[in-house]
Amino acid sequence: MNIATQIPERKRLLIVAYHFPPVRVSSGIQRTLKFCTYLREHGWDPLVLTISPSAYEVTSPDQIKEIPEDVIVERAFGLDTSRHLAIAGKYIHRMAQPDRWISWWPGAVWTGMRMIKRYKPAAIMSTFPIATAHRIGLSLQKRSGLPWIADFRDSMTEPGYPRDPLTWNINRRLEEQVVKHCAKAVFTTEPTRQMYAERYPEYDDSRWSVIENGFDEENFLDAEADLDWTPLGAAGQITLVHSGVLYPKERDPKPFFAAIAALKREGKITAQDVQIILRATGSDGLYQPIIAELGIDDLVHLEPVVAYRDALREMLRADGLLLFQGSVCNHQIPAKIYEYYRAGKPILALVDPSGITASKLREVGVPDIADIASVEQIANTLLGLIKALKEGRSSGVAKDAAEKNSRKSRSAELANLLNQLTP
Repeated sequence: MNIATQIPERKRLLIVAYHFPPVRVSSGIQRTLKFCTYLREHGWDPLVLTISPSAYEVTSPDQIKEIPEDVIVERAFGLDTSRHLAIAGKYIHRMAQPDRWISWWPGAVWTGMRMIKRYKPAAIMSTFPIATAHRIGLSLQKRSGLPWIADFRDSMTEPGYPRDPLTWNINRRLEEQVVKHCAKAVFTTEPTRQMYAERYPEYDDSRWSVIENGFDEENFLDAEADLDWTPLGAAGQITLVHSGVLYPKERDPKPFFAAIAALKREGKITAQDVQIILRATGSDGLYQPIIAELGIDDLVHLEPVVAYRDALREMLRADGLLLFQGSVCNHQIPAKIYEYYRAGKPILALVDPSGITASKLREVGVPDIADIASVEQIANTLLGLIKALKEGRSSGVAKDAAEKNSRKSRSAELANLLNQLTP
């Protein structure tokens, strides 16, 4: 037998993703980026179709180097309606449906079909959010006939979400078409999978899969290299960090602010004892006046976006890590939770006790969980954690529990799913 026939043929996967370097966002970018890194260990070579960098509000070159050199990346023209097509800050609402990057769609379909003809991928995958990515994936699937995986990092629609009725209707119609034409709909949590299976009972259970998010060990090893492990705060000061977006509704920090204000008034915490760093909230303009009015701006500090490596280093040097997730997202898990596991620091989780996030935290032994809507619970749990930290009685997630959530293992799950679709 010719030895060449014994070597499995490598396959290519065309990935449609809005979030890809050089965009600077929170941990959401890591899912696509690490699939591109680790799928190659399982016989799959990714091709990436993304948007032109000018469409991003914030960019940084710091993660460009993490794109494997041999991964083909093509960037189709697209604009941000709110920045590029607005007049005096206003634009026609229809020009931002299903999202502000709908102008990416025509060029991406043209570029994607050119990539399909040239590189002959065996399958397509698009990742949401952004909704336009799924619209592109749908168009490419219809034109090429290739099996298509629709990756839902978040649910596209829920009762009351998106809040704008027009956006909700457009998203729901798109969602119906995505579910109809995809070979697999992949979700990051089991409750979301169940929600979609119940919403679309006409499809067999084989349509739905779960591939959770995770952390990347290589990123942490890089962050730990030459790290100054000196604690972030002054001597005797406890520093708690939240890294990433704090949505005003989905991750509302106002009860947390009220709890801090109450503890300060009662003399139970001071700026000499505690500092809170909220890194890259995405809503600083909304939260800063609230913090100032409550008189806690000496304790709570809103800090700007930093490079991903620097964000990991800050987590590693913090005394504890903050997690927010409201009841409206009870079937979702913040992607940063897995990085928090790996960081090995105590976690103060402000979540809905009945949600999947709380369940995941209990599974790995996190004790400090408070109802995100209860000022009293937050104050008591925060005070207990601060006391435990000062007495050296608090610890993070055990290493063996954290290691089960690596990006490498998630990529193996995706490769297995792809192999099933393309025998």
